[in-house]
Amino acid sequence: MPEKPNKLSSDLRGAKSLAVDAVTGISGIVESLHQTIGSFAGLLGNSGTQRTQGLTGGVYKSINLITELVGNGLDTLLLQLDKVLGDNTASTRKRETVLAAVNGVLGDHLKATKNPLQIPMQLRLDGKSFNQQLLNQAIEKADGKLMVLVHGSCMNDLQWHRQGHDHGKALADELGYARVYLHYNTGLHISENGSNFADLLNGLLSDTPENTKLTLLAHSMGGLVSRSACHYAEQSGYSWITQLDSIIFLGTPHHGAPLEKGVNLIDHILEINAYSKPFSRLLQIRSSGMTDLRYGNLVAHDWEEANRFKLQGDQRTPVPLPQNANCYTIAAIKDASGGKISEHLIGDGLVTLESALGKHKDSALQLNIPQCNQWIGRKMDHWDLLNHPEVYVKLKSWLTATGRYYESHKSRIL
Repeated sequence: MPEKPNKLSSDLRGAKSLAVDAVTGISGIVESLHQTIGSFAGLLGNSGTQRTQGLTGGVYKSINLITELVGNGLDTLLLQLDKVLGDNTASTRKRETVLAAVNGVLGDHLKATKNPLQIPMQLRLDGKSFNQQLLNQAIEKADGKLMVLVHGSCMNDLQWHRQGHDHGKALADELGYARVYLHYNTGLHISENGSNFADLLNGLLSDTPENTKLTLLAHSMGGLVSRSACHYAEQSGYSWITQLDSIIFLGTPHHGAPLEKGVNLIDHILEINAYSKPFSRLLQIRSSGMTDLRYGNLVAHDWEEANRFKLQGDQRTPVPLPQNANCYTIAAIKDASGGKISEHLIGDGLVTLESALGKHKDSALQLNIPQCNQWIGRKMDHWDLLNHPEVYVKLKSWLTATGRYYESHKSRIL
């Protein structure tokens, strides 16, 4: 029986694979630029598509060949390291943070190349795979109240703990929730993660007590993955969608994020010029998950037959919120007083105010979250939503039965 590879050598092997891919890719970019200049291509139009020939072409072939040989040599070395290092499976917070960032930027590439650095989707507690039996006991003790926390892009489940605070743990301690955290590769398409999350919840809820009521607390991209999961659960007829009691969105870019829209525009500008076109490939390294953030694509149909790097308008499929769940959203703006620039351009630094609140001029895309279920945190950024005391107070009030009734009927009471 082969020995189980340890995490350190697995990480090194994965990093080596990325390095090999990077050297080969950059070599291709330089070669493309060389070909364009060498053929005196016009300032506008396509760059040369043929490989360079003669001595120059031989140089580029040699670079790629040497890169592959070095990679193969490292593979042999790392296989030997597996035996020497033993089964060191300890996981550090720093390692998890780096892996989450790499997966956010290159996650689809990691999966396509079967790179060991890719993060598999799983439910965890305190950074470890959860125990179904222990979770069921916790759910019974919590009178059926289960909370699943879903992290955002380039992040991991451990990062819900920020500056000494974790919304999930605090709500579990004060309101008696059982909790578990989703850990996933944020570089994959949101629809892919959403579909997998729907399947995962289907398996989870089928083995929990019958009275289990589910609450999803989602930060940033996690809110889009949660909405996508609800969509696929309804399509598949999963019963857990009827057990969904509440979804709370924290800084979720329901209608996209301006940063990705800006990168897409720069990418388009670089493509226009034959001399700059090879460098547009550097921007196109970003993952499917990142390009989905341009408009908030939730279903596979939004990208299956499209070039995700092409400059085009919002053509996503409208996906309404689940009808039987209480939906809440918290947005943040960095400015204390607000204003058009602060709200429509800056927002929390990554997500604009209207996008986080689910507001849109197109009625088909408008999420129609009740005003009493919206809250705006001022002088906060995107990350403050994870630990700000005022955010926690609002979460607690919404999830408290009395607070929920009050917020839902505030207009009548006042």
